[in-house]
Amino acid sequence: MQKKYQIEKIMKSAQEYINANKERFLQELFELLRIPSVSAKPENKPDMLIAAEFIKNELLKVGADHAEIKETKGHPLVYGEKFVSKDLPTVLVYGHYDVQPAEPLDLWKTPAFEPTIVDGKIYARGADDDKGQLFMHIKAFEAMSKTNSLKCNLKFMIEGEEEIGSPSLGDFCKENKELLKCDIILVSDTGMIAQDIPSITVGLRGLSYMEVELTGPNRDLHSGLYGGAVANPINMLCKMIASLTNEKNQITIPGFYDDVLILSAEERAEMAKAPFSLENYKNEIEINDVVGEEGFSTNERTGIRPALDVNGIWGGYTGDGAKTILPSKAYAKISMRLVPHQKSQKIADLFEKHFNSIAPKGTTVNVKYLHGGEGFVSPTDTKAYLAAAKAYELTFGKKPIPTRSGGSIPIIALFEEVLGAKSILMGFGLESDAIHSPNENYPLFNFYKGIETIPYFYQFYTEK
Repeated sequence: MQKKYQIEKIMKSAQEYINANKERFLQELFELLRIPSVSAKPENKPDMLIAAEFIKNELLKVGADHAEIKETKGHPLVYGEKFVSKDLPTVLVYGHYDVQPAEPLDLWKTPAFEPTIVDGKIYARGADDDKGQLFMHIKAFEAMSKTNSLKCNLKFMIEGEEEIGSPSLGDFCKENKELLKCDIILVSDTGMIAQDIPSITVGLRGLSYMEVELTGPNRDLHSGLYGGAVANPINMLCKMIASLTNEKNQITIPGFYDDVLILSAEERAEMAKAPFSLENYKNEIEINDVVGEEGFSTNERTGIRPALDVNGIWGGYTGDGAKTILPSKAYAKISMRLVPHQKSQKIADLFEKHFNSIAPKGTTVNVKYLHGGEGFVSPTDTKAYLAAAKAYELTFGKKPIPTRSGGSIPIIALFEEVLGAKSILMGFGLESDAIHSPNENYPLFNFYKGIETIPYFYQFYTEK
């Protein structure tokens, strides 16, 4: 109790600074959210540099000793640092300033790049993923810097390619090991169970993302003259995709499950203790039932089991009215979420081999591996985890629950491999935030709670 009192006394000035500047923090976040930094679209390349400049200037303004834009083979990266003492640990904060495309724009209730507050939530592309959560770290740093409360060294590595698989970040890390040297990597790009149920993400799934092209005849054909006599690539592609899972919703690619980590009954029982309402889950996304691999709960299906999903499928005529053709080509994008021990490249190779083997006569297949990364599991007894848990407990009034996320941050596993540092995932998002979807949002409560909680992590992490 005495130690808790001392921590609160030390941090009082930082928390008072946060409370006094909340409205300004929000308006500055709005400036960042207005920048359409969509990494996937070439026409937004100028906006990527504008966003990077904004982040660099923010870091300098709030107290960084140094901040600069680092060029990569793709979009630029922002690096910044604050040195306090060689005798103190160093925390590397990772985040990303790029966002997903906002389309379909007609489904947004408010403009995607004009942040709007509705019912206590910030609506905008990137409000949660990841600009809102990234900005929490910048403002937490500001509060500690301006009140001389920071008791560790800080480095910031903010990239612009996370939403396209971080293709340049691996090389950057390998080429800048000394620059990025740290004791722990702090990331807020995940979520928590609920506003009154804090949680820390201790597991992420890996990813293999594929694009397939199926070709039939050398041109679009008249469906009356050729229909029924020539393989229709769209029909065939649909059959091929359907065959990738069986009646138990298990993936049928040979060798796919060979390296899947199987959790014990005790570990599954611990997972089941996390609060979860299936009815609320269904109501939130307006479905009448869930579907997934037989023998596993919904949380297990997204946390400890792999999955295969079609992310997009197209071909033929999709305009107004009718055009009776048998298309020459059909396409699909397919992602496979992976669990610990599965390797993204191996899964991509297995997929390509299998997909080629099931191509019907009269068609040819072209398979591309677009990007991927490995899964991540973190123990719950490390200094960083315990520090994060204490921070959440102090600001939320209850201990956080360790959870496994169904999402992927492919670069996390590479950080440990290349930089030799583990990551702690202090996410403040909610499932209802609609990341990657129209009407992405981030509750004001979560935004401010993150700014309030992060400084305590630094304080507890530096305790002797």
